[in-house]
Amino acid sequence: MTLSPSLRLTDGHSIPQLGLGVYKVPDATAADTVQVALEAGYRHIDTAALYDNESGVGQGIARSGLPRDEVFVTTKVWNDRHGFDETRRAFDESLGKLGLDYVDLYLIHWPAPRQDRYLATWRALEVLRAEGRARSIGVSNFHTHHLDRLLAESALAPVINQVELHPWLQQAALREYDAAHGILTEAWSPLARGRAIGNATLDRIGARHGKSAAQVVIRWHLQLGNVVIPKSVTPVRIRENFDVFDFALDEADLAAIGALDSGERTGKDPDDLD
Repeated sequence: MTLSPSLRLTDGHSIPQLGLGVYKVPDATAADTVQVALEAGYRHIDTAALYDNESGVGQGIARSGLPRDEVFVTTKVWNDRHGFDETRRAFDESLGKLGLDYVDLYLIHWPAPRQDRYLATWRALEVLRAEGRARSIGVSNFHTHHLDRLLAESALAPVINQVELHPWLQQAALREYDAAHGILTEAWSPLARGRAIGNATLDRIGARHGKSAAQVVIRWHLQLGNVVIPKSVTPVRIRENFDVFDFALDEADLAAIGALDSGERTGKDPDDLD
């Protein structure tokens, strides 16, 4: 069975570069979705308290029969649980729903800057890491100015920054900042919520390689060095999204995809969501 390559985190742990995102996957179907993905070779599942499917995700992992240390599990604290004590309570709730003793990665889901509590939330994550209940800790949807403040006031840097990232929002400056500070960049909405499907440029590249537009974009993320978590509930599509390790994009392909960048978001700007 083909497995995803892994990338090294600055804390010494490793993360499978290609995972399954489960945003908007109902809890009732999450177990089946996760089980299908794990059977297909995925070893990285990304959920969040907001998604309200941590119980189903945990059930899918348990059903797979895989040893716990072979499945990388990420979850996140939501905006209404920022603050030191509240974040610790939120983490306990997530861990209970997942049915796990630890998570591999715990993230601050959004900085929620007007609340001005993400530093206190980060302190809670640092304690959870010291306790071993969150093996690694990071952030999601952080602009460079949020990271500047976090790095200036904390001894421990995030290992990852999960952000909206796709051919129409390539985030070159943010990716460069992350790399300069030893932070991996992880892409959510990697297919621009389906916009990649049917795009003429991506279809043309895919036809050259015998791959779909979605597979081309996932391969593009991998070659950029991003961690990437495409979401699907369809077994055929879940397997297709993982079938991206038998081809490579050339310089012309990469340039053509690079030309799609327009700065267009499918979600909120992190400065505007609290």
